[in-house]
Formats: sequence, C-alpha cells, structure tokens
Amino acid sequence: MEVTFFGVRGSIASPGVHTAAVGGNTSTVEVLAGGRRLVLDAGTGLRELGQRLLGRGPQDLTLLLSHYHWDHIQGLPFFAPLYQPSTRLEIVGQRCGLHGVRDALEHQMTAPVFPVRLSDVQATLSPREVTPGDAFSVGDVRVRVAGGNHPGGVLAYRLDLGDVSLVYATDTEHGAAVDPELRALAEGATLLIYDAQYTVDEYAGGGGRPARVGWGHSTNVAAAQLARAAGVSALALFHHDPARDDVGVLALEAATRELFPATFAAREGMRLRLDGSGARGPAVQSAREAA
Repeated sequence: MEVTFFGVRGSIASPGVHTAAVGGNTSTVEVLAGGRRLVLDAGTGLRELGQRLLGRGPQDLTLLLSHYHWDHIQGLPFFAPLYQPSTRLEIVGQRCGLHGVRDALEHQMTAPVFPVRLSDVQATLSPREVTPGDAFSVGDVRVRVAGGNHPGGVLAYRLDLGDVSLVYATDTEHGAAVDPELRALAEGATLLIYDAQYTVDEYAGGGGRPARVGWGHSTNVAAAQLARAAGVSALALFHHDPARDDVGVLALEAATRELFPATFAAREGMRLRLDGSGARGPAVQSAREAA
C-alpha cells in the first residue's frame, strides 16, 4: 500500500511563504493498493493529483469522502480526469438529510458558484451511499466505515489489504475519553491519519482566544491518546490549522512525539509505503529514531 499526501491543511487553503514546506492545500490523500487507486477526500490538493494523472490513460478511481464541507470537496471541479470520457469515478459518501452524494456535489457546481455543472462532465460517475458500520470492497481492498463527531456528520474509513491497514479519521472532535468507535476502527492499524488541528490550549480557548469546543476538530494530544489506545504502528497528524505556519507544525510534531514516538506531521508530497513491518518513509523513520 502506497500513500501520498496531496493536501494536508484544514478548513481553508493557506498558500504562502510561511506554509510552503508543509503545504497549504486542503485534505487529499492518494492510496495505491492492490492495483487500485483510492482517494481520501477531494480538497484543493485534488487538482495536483489530477494533473499528474493526465496522459496516463483511462482512470478507474474510488473517491472516499469524509463529508461535504468546502475544504473537502472544492478540488473536485478542478480535477482534470473528471472531464475525460475514459475516467470511471466511484464517489463514496453519506446522505445528508434529503441530499445524497450526487446532490451534495452538484450543489457546488451550479451558477453562480461554478460555470460547469456536474451533469456536464464527461467522466462516468458512480455514487455510493454508505453509513457508519458499513463495509465493502474495492478490488482486493476491504473498506470499513465508522462515524465521527463533526457538525453535519462525518465518516472515517479503514482500508485493509492483507496485513496492511490505513485509517483516515479527520474532522472529528475528541471527547473526555477515547472514542470507542474510532478505537475499534483503528485497532492495530499500520497508519492512523488523524485530525490534530488544535493544541489543547487552543481548543480550550487559552490566551484570550475563542474556545474551539464544538467546532468538530481534535488536538494532537487526543491523537496520541487514540494512537496508543488502538496500538497503531504510526500516527500522521493531519488537517493542520490554516493559521499554523511551518515552524508551528514542526513544534506540534515534536510535542506529540513525546506522547507517541512514531508520530509525524503530514506534509504535501510526502509518500509512504505501508507493509507488514509498518509504515516506511523518511518522516516515519525519523519518528522511530526519535524514540
């Protein structure tokens, strides 16, 4: 299983000199497993992935959406394979009230917000609605679905291929104790990608800042607690706050390693190989050396 981060930022894209090292694009993660390409969320990082796929022939992809907030779907209208008739795109997500997967995505591609309607794209689209507790297969990859804690609802996913497993749990707010549903989902995972948008102080509203309680995001400390409780091999801090610069992300990474040594902060362009011995890549190796 190969994992590449194309967008690691939360809430809104934050390009600039102070975020260039970590990256300013929002949530997009590519997973190559069992000869299939799966994509976790369609944030602004999806555009770059689409550019890389151009000229590589017909594409058959599965897009797993955590939810429909803008920072997780804004890249879809700019995804070049969407306009190729040879593309087959399965889009997996949850129903929100009266809106199904296609309804939610069509909403952002209507005038005056966007000039091209979803119904006008040339790719073959196959929506799939799922709910927490569901499981299905994408080729040889087994996908399990769990619920998180976020305004409007959110889904977390576990991808299993043989003895390798990836868990993607972003935009979920921690509680007083480790979420038992997420703990079960992440049990023994090779890699846990988890929302660590805030520090404990930021979350509580320290320094006269507004508290983030109820905003639907978690902290680096809660990330480490979940990683320990679930016994994962490696933890990727994800959904970085748009106001956190590169120096701040590195500081958060270092602080979290004190709690869970096999931690690294996800960065754009980072590529990892997951195998039976764990997650391999420069960032993961440095985390283990720090231990």
